[in-house]
Amino acid sequence: MSDIVISGYYGFANAGDEAMLAAMVEALTDLEPNIKLTVLSGNPEDTRRRHGVDAVYRLNYPEIVRVLAKSRLLISGGGSLLQDVTSDRSLYYYLSIMMLAKKMGKPVMLYAQGIGPVRGSLARGAMRYIGNMVDIITVRDEGSKEELKRLGVTKPPVYVTADPVLALHPVDKQVGRTILRRYALEGATPLIGISVREWKDWPHYKQVLAQSADAIAAEFGARILFLPMQWPEDMEAARKIAGRMKEPATILQEECTTNELLSLVGNLDLLIAIRLHALVFAAVMHTPLIGISYDPKIERFLESLGQTHIGTLQDVMVEGLLEKMRQLWPQRREQDRMQEERIHALRDKAFKNAELALELIRR
Repeated sequence: MSDIVISGYYGFANAGDEAMLAAMVEALTDLEPNIKLTVLSGNPEDTRRRHGVDAVYRLNYPEIVRVLAKSRLLISGGGSLLQDVTSDRSLYYYLSIMMLAKKMGKPVMLYAQGIGPVRGSLARGAMRYIGNMVDIITVRDEGSKEELKRLGVTKPPVYVTADPVLALHPVDKQVGRTILRRYALEGATPLIGISVREWKDWPHYKQVLAQSADAIAAEFGARILFLPMQWPEDMEAARKIAGRMKEPATILQEECTTNELLSLVGNLDLLIAIRLHALVFAAVMHTPLIGISYDPKIERFLESLGQTHIGTLQDVMVEGLLEKMRQLWPQRREQDRMQEERIHALRDKAFKNAELALELIRR
């Protein structure tokens, strides 16, 4: 019996999404150890090996029908699945899985999703129609709740919780130190991490990050480490930035597990990130962070920590990044203590997602 089927962006070597799935599996099995989970994955073999769950190929619809028939709940999430900025095809895919489950009489839950932006009129209509069919919705921020209202999704109960990854507990830092040793960075201090992604081949933010990293290395005597979250795409973006730098920089050359990346982030003195889940990893590991926004989800997450971003990919400036760095550096430990209470509250909210999912099954 497949108790819960999980649909999301899994099996694509994206560290943030794999961390979300790991956190969901951990929370659900903590609450219900005997629950059976099946994940719709782009790489079922990797998902089975990595997470210890059943998995089927996400485009094998006969197999999806088979596992849904045996299920008691479809979870769609977490992550930014329901948006048409990166791709409108993926939006329709996730909506089609939700529609299929409802046509088969199965409860559907949107799990800790970041909603929108949804811009196309057809996409907005599809969101409104299918969104109002689902049984319960949890979103990871207030902005997503407001986006649902704008889309006209008003029938299901909506709870504002938090990103599932925030339910993970900090991990031991020794694993990260072992990895850093391979790059001759163990004990390097200060060690500044940078997490980047490619976005529309824009050159501005790459030049800004290259100049900022050079200035940080010179002014603070820092070593620079690029941490790819999407493998291997983020490596190419990191190479473009490192290639513009005058100071030496190191790029992590290997695909890491969730725990390995968390441990690495825990060894940093500060993280500068474009990727959302790099920022979430820093919050989990109590590492000071600076965020650059390419999507409203970055701004919403930083707001939940009582912070603001230093600019978008189009308007971020070297002076602004360095000013933030100089403000944060002397008081980074004090800021961490101030944020600890916020992060603890967010961790409780993240765990609430799993509690609501199991309550839906029991009902």
